[in-house]
Amino acid sequence: MATTTHDKESFEDADIKIVTENVEDVSRLDQSLALFPLLQGKTPEELKYLNRAVLRKLDYYFLPCVTAMLLMRINVSNARLAGMQRDLHMSDTEWSAGISLFYVGYIISQVPASVFIAKGKPSIIFPSIMLAWSAVTICMPALKSAWSFCLCRFLVGVAEGPFIPAVSLMTSSWYTKEESPLRMGIWHAGNIISNVFSGLLAAALLTNMDGIADLRAWQWFILLEGIVSVLVGCMAFWFIPNFPNNTSRRWFTEEEAAMAQYRQFVSAGEIREDDEGGRWAGVWLAVKEPFTWLFAGIHFSLIIAQSFKDFFPSVGKTSPSSKVTQAKHEEQIVATLHFTEVVTYLVQAPPYVIAYFVTLAISWSSGRFLDHCLHIIIPILVALAGAVIMISTLDIGARYFSLILLCTGPFVGLNIQISWETTVVPRPRTKRAALVAIANCVSSVSHWFTPYFFLRSQEPRYEIGGGIIIAGCGLTVILCLAARCWCMRKNRVLDEADARGDNVTGWRYAT
Repeated sequence: MATTTHDKESFEDADIKIVTENVEDVSRLDQSLALFPLLQGKTPEELKYLNRAVLRKLDYYFLPCVTAMLLMRINVSNARLAGMQRDLHMSDTEWSAGISLFYVGYIISQVPASVFIAKGKPSIIFPSIMLAWSAVTICMPALKSAWSFCLCRFLVGVAEGPFIPAVSLMTSSWYTKEESPLRMGIWHAGNIISNVFSGLLAAALLTNMDGIADLRAWQWFILLEGIVSVLVGCMAFWFIPNFPNNTSRRWFTEEEAAMAQYRQFVSAGEIREDDEGGRWAGVWLAVKEPFTWLFAGIHFSLIIAQSFKDFFPSVGKTSPSSKVTQAKHEEQIVATLHFTEVVTYLVQAPPYVIAYFVTLAISWSSGRFLDHCLHIIIPILVALAGAVIMISTLDIGARYFSLILLCTGPFVGLNIQISWETTVVPRPRTKRAALVAIANCVSSVSHWFTPYFFLRSQEPRYEIGGGIIIAGCGLTVILCLAARCWCMRKNRVLDEADARGDNVTGWRYAT
């Protein structure tokens, strides 16, 4: 774990553990504080107060804002269930192509935009990104054909692409390695709750607004989500800071800004947030870093394990697509989740709500014990069990239980994985930004082929889709163990240097 070997000096109260728990002794503390003149001469109580002040502002402003921004990402699978695919006369292949094109744009924009943000001002760039994808979303109710749907999804992907890597970069730049898993869990859980919000909104619109002003329910659904997204994007200009070394003083006092930088200095093994060099220098450092490709593999396999997400209402609702299918599977359909459209919207909520709270609990545990590997493996094995159940039975209760298991594992794993990769590669900022973006890009490639494993012809069991989920879960376990072994190997090198007296800090790679 990334902790020191001899923790003799720490400032903590009942609820808050200050970052100086990683300082080996008082002389070490004095040496660290010497680099931050505004903190020199402060008593432990004053340092604790500054630490709480920084955390409070981040938790009360930044964290809720980025969570709300993630909440506004539209779930087009609900629009599909409300008739969007039918009204646009799209085949299953065309719909899947639209889903895939979203990730083409998503991949294209991630790396260049992420390193640009790392050297820029997130307080301006973040809200602008959101306004861009919201503007395209608002245009979608006017779609008339499959090609226009594909184009809009591509443009939304371009706008959304840098958002998750950039939020990950921001979180790791402000919170310590102990704090990051839970905070990432909170905003990443916004992505989970967006599925709950989207399903409930779709259910309300389907029953109350279909046909109003000559608009279909799916058009109202997309339009309202787009409008709310614009409002959230506008408010974000007041709630997103820059980085600790260049954020506005309207956010933090001079002393609080110094504490924010000091927290990161200690958490990263007494290395400053190095922002020197060009943008592409950080990209090259990330490309040469073995951790980049290990975490790219983990992220790729986790996204495969989560490949059901864009088709969750379809997986939950067994609705025969033709009379031939109905005649062939009549007994099976009666025995499985044969819900109405409104009920299908509503029953989406409980699995995601459960996943939300499980994500928060496991994220807290990961930060508390500074363990990442096992905190990914255990939930992903739960998801594997869910996939096995899904393809093995048509019993209503068992299949619904399998959906709960499916939702829980990958969401937890993705959150812990992002925290892990930003912990083991803390500096420089552009390298960290590039690592997260590259891993996200590699994982997004899976979206080019996984949509074709959830075609309606696979109803009701979705054996191929379930099989690909099982493969993703298994690959996740293998790669997590490989990453853990690599961390332990690098820690042994540090231990040997420490034994020779060459190592100047007690920092270790988190496992």
